[in-house]
This record gives sequence, C-alpha cells and structure tokens, in this order.
Amino acid sequence: MRHFTTVSGIQNYLREQKLNHNSIGLVPTMGALHEGHSSLVKASLSENDITVTSIFINPVQFDNVEDFKRYPQTLESDLIELQKLGNTVVFIPSQQEMYPEKTILRLEFGSLQQEMEGKFREGHFNGVGIVVGKLFNIIKPDKAYFGQKDLQQYAVINQLVKDFSFDVKLRCMPILREDDGLAFSSRNQRLDAKGRTEAIILYKSLELAKDLIVEKVSIEEIIVKVQNLFGQSTVDLEYFEIVDPVSLMPIQSYNTQTNIALCIAGRVGKIRLIDNMIISK
Repeated sequence: MRHFTTVSGIQNYLREQKLNHNSIGLVPTMGALHEGHSSLVKASLSENDITVTSIFINPVQFDNVEDFKRYPQTLESDLIELQKLGNTVVFIPSQQEMYPEKTILRLEFGSLQQEMEGKFREGHFNGVGIVVGKLFNIIKPDKAYFGQKDLQQYAVINQLVKDFSFDVKLRCMPILREDDGLAFSSRNQRLDAKGRTEAIILYKSLELAKDLIVEKVSIEEIIVKVQNLFGQSTVDLEYFEIVDPVSLMPIQSYNTQTNIALCIAGRVGKIRLIDNMIISK
C-alpha cells in the first residue's frame, strides 16, 4: 500500500497510473474507520484498478471547535485495516497541505443545505463541498464512494458534481449496522456503555416510522409518535423528518408510489448521531 502526504506526490503517482489506463476509485474519510468505511473500500476495490482512501479531518466542516478537537483519531489502526483490505493508496495530508491559505470561497447549496443538518450545523456543507471539491481536483477519480448514512451530504456532493462538471461517477453505498441496528459511525467510539445502549433509539424510531407507514398512518401522527418515543429516553431528538429522498424536502403525504426517506438526528450526551432509512415504492 502506497502512502502519500503531499498533493504533488500523489498527483505524480496517479498521473502515471492514468497514463497506464488504470481506473481510480476514491473513498474520502476522516479516519476512525469502521465496517461502513470498509464496505466503501471493498466496493472501490472491486470496481477500480486503483483505490485511494483519503484520511483527513476537515476543520472547515465543523461548526463546533470542541467537536473537531474530540473527533476520534486512530491512524495506526486505520492503516492496518486498509492494508488488510488490500487498499492500494492512502492519502494523509496535513491541514497545511490541504489549506496552505485560508479559504475564502463560500459554497451555497440552496434548499439542500437548509433542511435537517443545515439547521443545526451552520457552514457544515460549505466545508464538505470545499474539501470534496479539493479531493476531486487532486485525485481526479473515475468513481467516488460515499455512505447512505450521510444522505444529505451525498445530495450536496451530487449537486457539487453537477454544478462544477466534475468527471466522476458517484456511488452511494447502503448503511451497515451493528447487530442491534445501530448504524456504524466513527462517533460511536466515543459512546460509553450506557450511551451505547441509549443510542439504539435512533434505529428503533426509524423502524417504528417504517411500520407506521406500512399501516398508512399520517405523516403528522408518525412524527408525534417518534417524538413521544424520545420523550421516554435520555437522548435529545434534534430532528426527525420524512422527506423526498432526492430533494430532501419534507413531504406532507405519501402513497404506495412514493419513495420516502426517514431522517433522524439526536444527541447522546455531547455526542451527536444521525441515521436514515429509505423506503422504496
């Protein structure tokens, strides 16, 4: 597995690979890898000649400095895992390498950034768009892999690709869950035993909402029932939204011909977790 810490180093290497007609897959991460990340790497390995996994905790997408400082850093074990998977290249730039000068560009994504996460994480999607745009320009991948758990982020990146005409195919991979249903997340590593047990309410809420949709319960009633479920828990519900899975705008009603995304976020103490579930017609 090849390691690169500089933009010039990885660009020179990948330029040669392109000349040899090797396809390139990109898996952007902030490290603290888990099985969800591993599934993205495996998908890229199966579809490309070269897989580049980037590990970079992007300061620009954090609206809370303390959250940035507390983000798990497990580089040594991350590299061991990538080696086991057969990952081809790892890109581990420093903040100075990625942002040699302060970024003044500001990206706006319209309604895609105004709902759900956008209400609670000011500037988050601007930071995501900037770093992903940088990675696309540096790596120039043929395909890039993202997890469905960050559904709103994927929608924003999809818009970024369209608006900037990036020559890359996006792949949105399914959510992987632990045995009790909790979605794999780097932030799970920060949960203590009590918080880990409490966090299951996010998945239970999605399952409850899915069952209620099967029973054709109204949107308003579903939202109330999920809120009531959290009322019995110590986990703070930030939002539960029933939205169109493409536009991410809230829907007022549904039928058997409607695709639906159930999206949720909550705080287990100081640890913020998100999850979602897509119900297809």
